[in-house]
Amino acid sequence: MDNQTSSKQSLKSIIIKTAIIFVVSYIVFLLIWLFIKGYYGMAITTVASYLLSLVKSLEITEIVRNKDIISVGFIPDKHGLTQVIKTTIDIPISNYTFNAPLTLAIMAVFYPFIKSKWLYLEALIILVFVHFLFVFSLEGQKVTAVLAAQGFENPGNVTHIFWEFLWGFVNNMVVRFEPFLIGAYLFLLRNRERVKKVKPKPTPPPQKQVPKKKKPKKKR
Repeated sequence: MDNQTSSKQSLKSIIIKTAIIFVVSYIVFLLIWLFIKGYYGMAITTVASYLLSLVKSLEITEIVRNKDIISVGFIPDKHGLTQVIKTTIDIPISNYTFNAPLTLAIMAVFYPFIKSKWLYLEALIILVFVHFLFVFSLEGQKVTAVLAAQGFENPGNVTHIFWEFLWGFVNNMVVRFEPFLIGAYLFLLRNRERVKKVKPKPTPPPQKQVPKKKKPKKKR
């Protein structure tokens, strides 16, 4: 009975501690995120836009932020100046960062149980990559649709289908399940640092048994 009572009390204390960490960290991360969200969105959008310009042979005319909206201007440079099409894509920062404070709060909940800094760094890299992939796929899908509408690309080719699929998958699945993905990653790899590879000790070669010499029988 004493063991059961102590285990229940310890479980209750763990639950209360976890809930307090989650609520406090969520409020703190939310306040911080409201302050840095614009700068973070500009950094993600700038990197994604320049990478897309290399992939799609585009030129960037502008990257402007107006509160929560970042507008990126593209022109395709491979069709010549007489066939320039200017495309402006508006990217709402909140559309892909709305789960960021919640995700960071979930990571904070794991801190009493996971001490590996590398694991948290990996989780942050995954979080940033998901946001980068959202902006990259959105811009790629929009630019591809404009080029297809103007007749510069075939709307039925593999490239067009790829951008449509990538944007739909990231928007409808990856971004919305972002907290679950990060939480599952930390939970599944929580014991990774504890597991150490133990080198097997070399087994000594079997010793040859020397046959015992028989003592000569004494003559009577």
